[in-house]
Formats: sequence, C-alpha cells, structure tokens
Amino acid sequence: MIKNIVLIGFMGAGKSVAAKELAKRLKREFFSTDALLEKKEGRPIAEIFQASGEAYFRKIESAVVKELAAREGIIVDCGGGVFLNPENSAHLKKTGTVFYLFATSEVLHERTKAHGHRPLLKVADPLAKIKELLKSREPFYKQADHQIDTSGKTNAQVCAEILEILKNE
Repeated sequence: MIKNIVLIGFMGAGKSVAAKELAKRLKREFFSTDALLEKKEGRPIAEIFQASGEAYFRKIESAVVKELAAREGIIVDCGGGVFLNPENSAHLKKTGTVFYLFATSEVLHERTKAHGHRPLLKVADPLAKIKELLKSREPFYKQADHQIDTSGKTNAQVCAEILEILKNE
C-alpha cells in the first residue's frame, strides 16, 4: 500500500500550497477536503456555514474524509477543523502519514486577513479568534505523526522538510 500524505493544521498554515507542490514533485494526485466539499454541495463553504450551519458542514466534511482515506497514494489537504473529529483523524492516520503544519498566530493572521471566505474569522478581532481557536485545536493537531513550523519558511523549504521525513520513514 502506498500511504497517503495528509496535511492538517489551521487555516493559513500553508497546507494548500504545500499539497500542490508535493503533488507536482511526487507525481501524485492531491485533494482538498474543502474543495471536494464545495463541489459536492455546489456552493462555497461560507454559504454552507451561513445557510446550513457548522454541524451540517462537519457532517459532510466527515463523509469527504472517509472517501479520501479509502484511497491510496494521494495527498490530502485538510480543512482546519477536519482533525477535531476523532473519527476523521482515525481514518486519515490509518491510511496516511499525517503532517501538522503550523505557524504563530500572528503569521496565520497575516496570511488570512485578506481572505473574505473564512467564516470563522468574520469577527471584530480575528487575531484573538485565531488564538482562541488554536488553543482549543492544538491538542488535536498535535496527534499528527509529524509537526512542521511553517513560520518564516518558503513553501519549497516546507516541502523539502516533508520529503526528507518521508524518505527516512
């Protein structure tokens, strides 16, 4: 079995750009749980959250995760909340090597502040919200097989680090 490469972490940590680059370097398919979810629903995540609520979103997200975890040799870019569900993390860890990409809350804020499609950050103080969410999510994220700090690193450096870890496994 060719293990999947699974990237988890908070929004803005660099999962999407790393997944695309790894797919290119390794000649593998990559999938974004968020993009697949939007495709299945035929509407953007912000609209799903607004019209149907977070619980509905998480239910659909889990179905997408289960579908991807059943595949082999792919790269999976997970939405920021995917790994909070123990069932999701169990599925992903069973068939893949999981990398937690992280950065400081200030770096995450800088990377996400221009993006209007982040429903959880549409608040008066997005940096405070990032800190609050990180505090509650980190115990889940830290269950990953490997952790990589993306603060101050280029995407090429992050991908090189992931590839080095995979080479040594």
